[in-house]
Amino acid sequence: MIIRCKDKKGNINYGILKKDEVHLITGNIFLDYHVTDKTLRVEDVTILAPTDPSKVVCIGLNYLDHANEMNLKIPKEPLLFLKPSTAVVATKEEIIYPEQTKQVEYEAELAIVIGKEAKAISEEEAKDAIFGYSIANDVTARDLQFSDGQWTRGKSFDRFCPIGPGIVRDVDPNTLDISLYVNGERKQHSNTKNLIFNVEFLVSYVSQVMTLLPGDVIITGTPHGVGPVYPGDEMVVKIQDIGELRNKLVKQI
Repeated sequence: MIIRCKDKKGNINYGILKKDEVHLITGNIFLDYHVTDKTLRVEDVTILAPTDPSKVVCIGLNYLDHANEMNLKIPKEPLLFLKPSTAVVATKEEIIYPEQTKQVEYEAELAIVIGKEAKAISEEEAKDAIFGYSIANDVTARDLQFSDGQWTRGKSFDRFCPIGPGIVRDVDPNTLDISLYVNGERKQHSNTKNLIFNVEFLVSYVSQVMTLLPGDVIITGTPHGVGPVYPGDEMVVKIQDIGELRNKLVKQI
């Protein structure tokens, strides 16, 4: 797994996480990089969000069962919206419960990390544009999402897009089990084979609309079982062969 981390001196690096050590990387991970012999202990670094995206492109209603539970029509094309870069946080960082909402909910999602600039590419070309995969939680102020009639405010609060813990490259994104737990109790469970629009199609589709840049992230929709969380709750998203994303919800001070 490739992680992005900060050492005790404040230096930010990419590295390969192997057991209890981080093997530091030199170069640009999206162009050309080299794994060095220099290592840091995991306990001596802070794991950051795996990328600093210019944008997070989100796909709504991309699992049939989730569309049904929300009483919304199955989309004929992917439903796109955006989260700002200021929403992105890492695993183990706290999520703030905004004072403007009374209904914060979780949404477990597979995240696609883009590795090269992509504009108007085909599905076949999309495979080459994908750098790897991570885990996301599309935290949502559900009451604001529906009262506004569009989704920007309810999806875009600071810290509303945990991504991590790192990037995995050698997985089949269309056959992964995905689950979310709240305080140890499983609330969501599905498999990415149940996506209405698969990974390669999504990357191609989004690229017809906007230029995707290295480090950008596409989160691919959530399965059924979404529900509320409250200050003090811990959410853990687990995706097969990628890992787990762990975040606690806290009250705004």
